[in-house]
Amino acid sequence: MFRNEYQKRAHKEIDQIFRIILPKAGLVAREGQISLCHQMFACLCGNKIALCDAAVGVGKTYAYLVASILFRKYSQLLNGNFSMCGQEQPIVISTSSITLQEAIMGEYIPLLSKILLEEKIITKPVRAVIRKGKEHFVCDIRLEKRLEAIKNKQKNPIQREALESLGELYDMDTVPHLSGFDRRMVCVPKFCPSTCEGKQSCRYQKYLRQAVEEKIFIQICNHNYLLADAIHRSSDFRPLLKNYQALIVDEAHKLPEAAQQMYGKRFGMEDFMEICCLLEQEYYTHIATKLRESFQRLFQSVPKPSNASREQVRFPFYMNLKRKQELKNCIRWIKKAEELLMGETSRWMKNRLEESREVLCRFLNMDHRNILFLEYTRKSDPIFCSIPRKIAGMIRKDLWDRGFPVILTSGTLMTAGSFQRSKQLNGLEDNGRVREYQAASPFAYKENCMIYIPQKKFRKKYHEENEIRCIAKQIRNLICSTFGHTLVLFTSYAMMGTVYRELKGKLPFPLLKVLRNSQAVIHEFKERKNCVLFAAGSCWEGVDFPGDVVSSLIIVRLPFAVPDPVREAEREQYQTLEEYIQKIIVPDMQIKLRQGFGRAIRTETDTCVVSILDSRASVGGRYHKEVIQALPDCQITDQIMDVENFIRNRKKLEYYLG
Repeated sequence: MFRNEYQKRAHKEIDQIFRIILPKAGLVAREGQISLCHQMFACLCGNKIALCDAAVGVGKTYAYLVASILFRKYSQLLNGNFSMCGQEQPIVISTSSITLQEAIMGEYIPLLSKILLEEKIITKPVRAVIRKGKEHFVCDIRLEKRLEAIKNKQKNPIQREALESLGELYDMDTVPHLSGFDRRMVCVPKFCPSTCEGKQSCRYQKYLRQAVEEKIFIQICNHNYLLADAIHRSSDFRPLLKNYQALIVDEAHKLPEAAQQMYGKRFGMEDFMEICCLLEQEYYTHIATKLRESFQRLFQSVPKPSNASREQVRFPFYMNLKRKQELKNCIRWIKKAEELLMGETSRWMKNRLEESREVLCRFLNMDHRNILFLEYTRKSDPIFCSIPRKIAGMIRKDLWDRGFPVILTSGTLMTAGSFQRSKQLNGLEDNGRVREYQAASPFAYKENCMIYIPQKKFRKKYHEENEIRCIAKQIRNLICSTFGHTLVLFTSYAMMGTVYRELKGKLPFPLLKVLRNSQAVIHEFKERKNCVLFAAGSCWEGVDFPGDVVSSLIIVRLPFAVPDPVREAEREQYQTLEEYIQKIIVPDMQIKLRQGFGRAIRTETDTCVVSILDSRASVGGRYHKEVIQALPDCQITDQIMDVENFIRNRKKLEYYLG
């Protein structure tokens, strides 16, 4: 009875917050956002797992923050505590990007806390902390040594100033212009000895103590940190996060990828050098030398990359006697190191040796429970990689089976009206606690967005050079039709570079290209207004281009995933290639396509043309139906004249002045 009464009161407060309180702060509350918040709150109270597909513009961040705050408040009321500062466990919010973490911490929570305090919805401010790994923080002792090392040496003045500023700023992510080398030299080491002389005054240790204080209600981390905490718990190691009562996973479509990284194991050149150096520090120089020799012989014996760096080779490659013997030698010397160090070294060092031996044993025994492959660095050094075949089951065991309520949300959890692929990847199939919710975008796509897909041209196969010229010509015509203001998304950096060279100097607008998500180039693109930006990789998602900056979005190729060892292994589960394509390849492409499309319309007043140049998306093309299913209901044309008219009718004079 009391529970139902409190839930009714909470649902009234949700309506009050979004319909009255937030608009006072200039925030627009929408029906979809209010409904989503109700569903999220019900999920938290009912100990469910909610899959929430929230399209662009819904406002899912405020929805789950309000739901979390009221869940905290009313779960305490049920225990007779009417304040926000009881003994309750925190809530964890996990994201994929640092940008979103910082926005939640620096913008969303302070504003929401201030408003709810003023309206007496809560009685104590909402406090949060961002949790991340040691490599993000400064070790004061290592900083002192690094500053001493460069004291009388020439160094880039900007980088020197950044390094010196770490005396005041211990979170290196807040320090621009800090070199990657300096970061590695001064960050908190992977293993901190208990005898460290600076432990009491250590700023990192102080940060850890503050992070678990009772007043901290929300702990924010990334997916890798969340999973690292889960793995620690399942392995009986000390947890990284304080025990929490509920979990919010934002950007949830990235969780399976993070799980591959965290549950997978790798052993390469850097790992073996680290092990040898640590052994030498422990004065085991003889065994370090033997390990170094055996590792080098092993690396020399494996297949070499045929061309590009970071090529991946699926195992089993030909396992001749020499390779097998070198694997055995490495494993034998690792075992000897483990025996020598038994009881005399840190648990961390023992784990490093054990993990290295485990990876090599999987290759030696051709362990079919894992996907085994080699990956190569830019220097062509091999890395032995092992990823469990049943990642989804491991996510289920380490997260969902722990029994707390969970909200997984993203703009791309659904494909063709179904959550099936998301449930499959996250280990949520046949889970009775799962609830599904969809919050459609409030944006008027039919009026504000046009999709241009050129007619499919039946022609003899082009040579690659002619195909590039054809693509470049199509892109140039579209750029001129929309007077710049164009983002061109590629699925390949190589193709992007070739088309860029073809068009450089031939456009009436500034042309930029971004490599590996360079923030400086993205900032320049936004500032120059009528510019053209070529991008690939991470720019398909998580980059915000509101207003007229992107009024033309060109998708050169449908974003089908590049084949890799993990996908090859997944293919084996299906009887036919066609079944695999329809159940796995196409849904994954649709998710990526929706992410790319999301760069086009970011606010209610944005207008944009989205062009898809891949002939497979054309009427009569193999994936035309699937492409249309993946995108919002928009005007569709195959005439470039319609593109020109659309822009001319919706843009004001200022648009053309640049």
